[in-house]
Amino acid sequence: MHERLIEYINQYALSPLKDHEMDTIKRIFVPKKLRKRQYFLQSGEVCKYYGFVVKGAMRQYSVDEKGNEHIVQLSIENWWVGDRESFTMLTPSLYFIDAWEETDLLTLTQTDLSILNEIPVFLEMKARMDENHHFALQKRVNASISLSAEQRYEALAQMYPEFLHRFPQHIIASYLGITKETLSRVRSSSTKK
Repeated sequence: MHERLIEYINQYALSPLKDHEMDTIKRIFVPKKLRKRQYFLQSGEVCKYYGFVVKGAMRQYSVDEKGNEHIVQLSIENWWVGDRESFTMLTPSLYFIDAWEETDLLTLTQTDLSILNEIPVFLEMKARMDENHHFALQKRVNASISLSAEQRYEALAQMYPEFLHRFPQHIIASYLGITKETLSRVRSSSTKK
């Protein structure tokens, strides 16, 4: 299970992890299994763990006063899950995070993270991930305020085609900020092109 994480970390590094660093990673990251629909985090709780998805699919969402879900992140293999603000600031989360499929994770705590921050390769990975996350977030915000539903769907299909096969239409619609009916219309016109 840890091999996938080690491979992931090494792909971001200029030089690979040393044996003792791999041993530290294997010792720190704790395997966790989630059943479909099992919560990793619930709104109002402090996010005590961050997870690396080894196998499975997850979603992070908020629920409004009418009971509507608003998906803010979808995660599949080799993605990280957790509410970063809650994890870092130890404040109650606004989000729910649950497994959409049976999921295998490797989890760590804030204390574990401080140990990992002493591994240069891990810090390299975090810096690159932060940069990539910032770019992706900017693109997502820009898409949500300036692109049509069709353009948002096409961008998602191009960037993360696997999402369209792993998550049902209502989750994709929520992620894109559109209704299920609009998504159905967009998909239908997309297949005709």
